[in-house]
Amino acid sequence: GPLSERRLMDVRLGELPAWLATCDFSPQGLLGGVQKAWSSYYDKYINVKRGGPAGISMLLAGYCLLSYGWNYQHISKISFLVSL
Repeated sequence: GPLSERRLMDVRLGELPAWLATCDFSPQGLLGGVQKAWSSYYDKYINVKRGGPAGISMLLAGYCLLSYGWNYQHISKISFLVSL
């Protein structure tokens, strides 16, 4: 497609100066770019299909890691006493 309609990740390094020349750097243009970036981020990472085994297992793994991190001092003291 036209260079002005491509996303930054689709622009080749040699085309970068020409792509930047097509960008709108006015406050309204920058605000539109921020809104477009937020919408893209939201659709990719936040507004996803909820549930399923993958989501639940990631949540459980995160909880286990956080719990271990919070209790590390206590766990290390107990394992030291047990080894004596």
